[in-house]
Amino acid sequence: MTHSGAYVYDPDRPAGSLHLRAARVLEGNWTGTSTVPSHGLYPHQWSWDSAFIAIGLRHLSPLRAQTELETLLGAQWGDGRIPHIVFNPSVPLDAYFPSPDFWRSSTAGRAAGAPRTVQTSGIVQPPVHALAAWLVHQADPGLSRSRSFLSRMYPRLAAWHRYLLHRRDLGGGGLASVIHPWEQGMDNSPCWDAPLSRVTPAAPRSFRRADLDHGSAEDRPTDLDYGRYVRLATDYRDGGYADGAGEFAVEDPAFNALLIASEHALAAIAQELGAAGTARHARAERLTAALVERLWDPAEGMFFCRDVYGGDERGGESYGGDARDEGESGALASERRSSESGAHGSERGSRSGALAPEQHSAESSAHASERRSRQSGAHASEQRSRAGALIPERSVAGLLPLILPALPRDIAATLARTAGGPHFGLGGVARLAPSYDLTGHAFDPHRYWRGPAWFNTNWLLERGLRLHGEHGRAEELRAALLETADTSGFAEYVDPYTGEACGALGFSWTAALTLDLLHEPARADQADRADRADRADQSTHVVSHPGHRAFDKAQGTPPHTSHASHTPHTPHSSFETGAKGGDRG
Repeated sequence: MTHSGAYVYDPDRPAGSLHLRAARVLEGNWTGTSTVPSHGLYPHQWSWDSAFIAIGLRHLSPLRAQTELETLLGAQWGDGRIPHIVFNPSVPLDAYFPSPDFWRSSTAGRAAGAPRTVQTSGIVQPPVHALAAWLVHQADPGLSRSRSFLSRMYPRLAAWHRYLLHRRDLGGGGLASVIHPWEQGMDNSPCWDAPLSRVTPAAPRSFRRADLDHGSAEDRPTDLDYGRYVRLATDYRDGGYADGAGEFAVEDPAFNALLIASEHALAAIAQELGAAGTARHARAERLTAALVERLWDPAEGMFFCRDVYGGDERGGESYGGDARDEGESGALASERRSSESGAHGSERGSRSGALAPEQHSAESSAHASERRSRQSGAHASEQRSRAGALIPERSVAGLLPLILPALPRDIAATLARTAGGPHFGLGGVARLAPSYDLTGHAFDPHRYWRGPAWFNTNWLLERGLRLHGEHGRAEELRAALLETADTSGFAEYVDPYTGEACGALGFSWTAALTLDLLHEPARADQADRADRADRADQSTHVVSHPGHRAFDKAQGTPPHTSHASHTPHTPHSSFETGAKGGDRG
């Protein structure tokens, strides 16, 4: 689509096709450097939104998908965190709350290395980014290599994972904790009710809820919950965005499953750049074991969140120093020794310019920041109980570890049964998997993350079912997702029973993931054929699927060529082979 409205991408498709309508949504929400979730309610760039958007954009324009991620990671902090919002300076301050003047990132976040040239929030969102970067690379390896896309992304993504694995291991068991409900992405989930009850809410008159200008109060978080969100964010900001001092810390199964899936993707990226990647795969498998040990409940047949600072009401086991030290001596310690001693030189030698000197400098800065943080006592929370308590609320987050390739077979089969059981009704009473237990005390089919179905969680669930051999269920879910996206106008979320549209329409990740599902049946074969063709011709051949050139040409983008070599890798998940939550802060 050109800016004048003329369609040039895949012109053989019918004008009203789902494919072209999804492309139209992404074009309409494009700002020139990134994609907003929706222009009204969410007028800035959101972290995990951009990762999902890039996954869909790669089917329209791999270049634009790369730009989406480059813009987001360009706002990364010195300590490695990727902020959950990157603010557009042209948007009025009163259009969204909390706005840049609330977060004060360039001043309050100075000690943590917040950028000075762009305003961001200070919290994070689920780490889908390495996974997205790897999938974007696979869409057009020639273009990716010609732009050194992965070699520029890798140090930033590695620093991001280090931040989560070192600074956010507040429970001491190897898993990352979220320190605010907005970080997990499922903002208003009943899973947060118990840990939030310890938080004194901010005074109602101390903030104005801009979200109510765009949605019914009955569908939004309550004023009480919102006051607690604001209190947590305020205290975090006033503490210089140092981790471990707040009242809220939760180990979430979906957040950690995405971190593990992205570790596998980061291993594949390392292999593409000429390194072994074995330490990262080993770490991903170790984290999978920790996820099962910490969050799996065999009696209930699903994963639960763990309230790190809560009472040990459900027999949670404490992970003391020995367990942490043992983990450190493995993959984490190996990576730290490798990066600090310059072992990434093997990656430089395998491909000229793969990891540039300034990127090594950025990695060194991130390591130094991390060491200073540990030495200054940022992990003071380790003095608290590490056992915590599982939170007895069934969320769709507890099904999403299905995306992990090393998940034990019996657990994967149990999760598939739970998804189709009375609590989630997938393939039965529910059109799409709800965000919260259909039989739960807090279930509401229209209130944010307390029951409605979301496209990104169902997209992940579809991939997980397919990965573990549940092809029939996966195909049924895929069909339901495509039908619901079509009939709902690419809604932000829907009633899980009826598919009725709720929230914003023309929502970017709904459109993006619809495109990915439309490309799914042939995706694995196409990726394999493209990769084989690229390896066979290393002269000036550029892999480009139908429509890429036309879409990029419409944006005035020059062509690229590739002369780079390629190191094969072994796929470790279906994401490699192809087989908004709430008020968002």
